[in-house]
Amino acid sequence: MDYTNIEERMKKTISVFEENLSEIRAGRANPAILNKVTVDYYGSATPINQVAGISVPEARMIVIQPWDGSVLKEIERAILASDIGITPNNDGKVIRLNFPELNEERRKEIVKDIRKMAEEAKVAVRQVRRDGIDEFKKMQKDSAITEDDLKQAEDAIQKLTDKYVEEVDKKLEAKEKEIMTL
Repeated sequence: MDYTNIEERMKKTISVFEENLSEIRAGRANPAILNKVTVDYYGSATPINQVAGISVPEARMIVIQPWDGSVLKEIERAILASDIGITPNNDGKVIRLNFPELNEERRKEIVKDIRKMAEEAKVAVRQVRRDGIDEFKKMQKDSAITEDDLKQAEDAIQKLTDKYVEEVDKKLEAKEKEIMTL
């Protein structure tokens, strides 16, 4: 029996969860928060990292240095319009994003958001399990596989589900620890 399609979908769910975690602002400057910010560059929406160099000179600062000085205002406008919650400082040559220190209340709020994201990832993994089992039940109904094969497939899919739910839990725990110990 082939479970590669099911496993691929579960892996994709995990990678989306990891990507979402990387975009969470945990008090430390992380250039990944700019991944979804696009700049109007000569009429087309372009990711910031394609029009500027992004560096992290200090733990709480990101510096954005555009390769073309004329796009500086557009970058500033795009950051202000995004939902990252940081006001850019433009000095005419570079844009600096200063990350404030996180207080205890804000940390708990972030952890609550992360737990919600983790639960959504687990639900998505379980949905993949349900789809996979339904597919095998349909095959059994059409007499393509036996009842024993169906039971074996259900067990294998459940093992995959447990593995990926556990992976979500590990990533959640690591991110919580990172946020609470900053």
